[in-house]
Amino acid sequence: MVLSVCVGSSCHLKGSYDVIETFKRLIDKYDAAAKIELRACFCLGRCSDGVAVKADGNYILNVNGANAEEKFVNEILPLAK
Repeated sequence: MVLSVCVGSSCHLKGSYDVIETFKRLIDKYDAAAKIELRACFCLGRCSDGVAVKADGNYILNVNGANAEEKFVNEILPLAK
């Protein structure tokens, strides 16, 4: 599964770097490197809902440093089958 985190201007200002760092840590923690390919991308077109993340065509919106782990465990890991 490709996990794309927007690093465009709006999402960058909303903390996409922190989200990426959290996702890197969680991919290691859950030994999911074989299932999840983490990528940075520019503009997913959801600027007002940022930080925007896309996982196999599914948008995960309003991700931030405070909720990134919860969203990863509850919304992203189940998609990485």
